Formats: sequence, structure tokens, C-alpha cells
Amino acid sequence: MSRFLSRRLENLTPYVPGEQPRDNTQIIKLNTNENPYPPSPRVQAAIASFAKDPLRLYPDAESAELVAAAAGLYGLAPRQVLAGNGSDELLAFAIQAFGGFGLAFPDITYGFYAVWAALFQVKYCQVPVREDFRLALADYADQPGTLLIANPNAPTGIALSRVEIEGLLRQNRNRLVIVDEAYADFNTENALPLLQTYDNLLIIRTLSKSYALAGIRVGLALGSAELIADLRRVKFSFNPYNINRVSEHLAIEALDDQNYFHNCRKLVIAGREQLTADLQRLGFTVLPSRANFVFAGEHEHLAAADYEAALRQRGILVRYFPELRCSGFVRISVGRPQEMTALIEATREILGKPKAGEE
Repeated sequence: MSRFLSRRLENLTPYVPGEQPRDNTQIIKLNTNENPYPPSPRVQAAIASFAKDPLRLYPDAESAELVAAAAGLYGLAPRQVLAGNGSDELLAFAIQAFGGFGLAFPDITYGFYAVWAALFQVKYCQVPVREDFRLALADYADQPGTLLIANPNAPTGIALSRVEIEGLLRQNRNRLVIVDEAYADFNTENALPLLQTYDNLLIIRTLSKSYALAGIRVGLALGSAELIADLRRVKFSFNPYNINRVSEHLAIEALDDQNYFHNCRKLVIAGREQLTADLQRLGFTVLPSRANFVFAGEHEHLAAADYEAALRQRGILVRYFPELRCSGFVRISVGRPQEMTALIEATREILGKPKAGEE
């Protein structure tokens, strides 16, 4: 580090994103939970026609068309929606805006939460999940600060029910609960209906996963008009033009094509269930995922670290978290059927089992 770095940042440990190999032609990439299917054909058509747009001009700082499209889709007023440069930016805004009372989140969850809290000098508490990796509502009853819950959780994929989320909201109506719903579209329910009753709920969504748009960086914050106004205060104090013209245009097309969205979602969910069954047949413990990935491990004859390394040698990337209490597991993103077949065949080879159909 240079001698000019602020002393308060000397001990900051940055977030480490999943590996992004520059040459994907020989790699089966199952490590960062991207959607294996392409974006809506309407998005692809919009890309082809976008050259006419005046890119020399700044984008709309309000992202009004995108906000209106999202509000209409979710049954909210536009003043209840804020667009961000990915859900990460909105989560960072929320921690700055609402972290003054302290922050609490599970000890096994999205690793960026602790990094943001340290960066913004927000006091935080990491609440241990139970031995089965589930979050217990009782463990949050006495937490006074803002709660930050990924639902479904990452990297485990385990989800709280809507009733459980409501339980967290009812524990203390004067305590904000931020629900990070990056993977909620792959679940059977979400917290959106609770916005009608609870003004202490803020939902953060992304188009990166279920809409297959990780490359354009668009997220959405959903909440009461007052909460969204607070986030706008932070946004307009940092970067008013946070959504570029191209991203806004493509995001609107994706949100408008709900038929494609639902069909793609069904394919991913079916792939998740098939992958879970295949890994369980091979002796892995697989946690009950409601996301677009599975968390597999605790194999009698294969350590998670060795499994990740052996798959890498075969050109398949999965994610391993050696520093967490769940270091006995690897996270595997749901890919296309042919990629899942390749993963299972590689796993059989690593375990010394014959190929499928040769037993």
C-alpha cells in the first residue's frame, strides 16, 4: 500500500469475487451463479437497434422509465422503487443510510456485507447460523440494529419462508429489515407482499441472476416511499447517473418479457432439482436450495477442497469457501443440461465410479 492510503483503510480486507476466466471456451463455469441461458430475445434485439441512441448525452438520473416498468411489474408506486448499478450498489447505499444503529447479519452469508460495514465504519454483529446452516428467528429477537438477510441465503441456498420474514419484521416494528432477494425468483415465494403492511422492510433485487443480465449491472430497491427517499439521498450524494442508457434500455426489455423470464426460471429450477438428486445419489449431502445453485459436500470419501481442485483440473469451475464454517461444501451453479451432465460424469470419475449406464 502507498503512504497516502487513509489509515482507517489499512486493515480493510476487500471482497474477493468469483473467478472470471478471460477465455471461457474450454471452461464449464459454475462458480458465480450466472444464469446459464441467454437474456430475452427482446434484449438481444434491443442491443442490435441501440446504435441510434444518443450516447453522447448523460442518462436520466431518475431512471424514470426503468423505475416505472419495475413499479408496474411489482404492483408498487414509482416512488417505492430505486434503480441501482447492480444490487451491490443499492446494498452499499442501504448500509450507509441505515447502518447508524448498527447492523446484524448471519455469519454465513454474502461476504460483501462485512466488507461494506468495515468500509463505512458501521458496527456490525455476525449472528451464527445453526448447525444445519439455518437462520433461527429467536437469535435476532434482541438485535437492536438493522437486520440484513439474504433470502435465499448465499452460499447455502437455504430460504426463510415469508412467514419467517414476517416474524423478523414483527419482532421490532422500529427496526429495519433489509432482505437481499438476489435469488428470490428461483424460490416459490418472496417478501414482496409484505411491503403492503410493513414500513420497516426494504427489499433489494437484481437482474443479474434470473434475468440473465449480470453484465449490465442493474438492481432494484423496493420499499416504502420514505425508505426509498433515504436511499435517493445517498445516491444523489454519490453518483446521480448510476444507470447508463444502454443498461436501462435493456433492463426494461427484460422486465417486459415475462413469458421468457418464467420459462427460463422453470428450466433453472428443474436443473437444480436434477443436480441435487444426481449429487445425492453419488453420496453428497446437498442442502435444500431455493436458489440457482446447490451447496454440496460432506462426502465420505472426498473432501470439498479436493473436489473443487479435481473439477478445476477437468476444466470445471465451482466455488469453495475455505474461510467459512461451511468449508466442507462447494457451491455449484446450475448450468445447462449438457454442463450438468459433464459435471456429474467428472464427479463419477473423481470418485472412481463407472460412467452412467456402465454399472
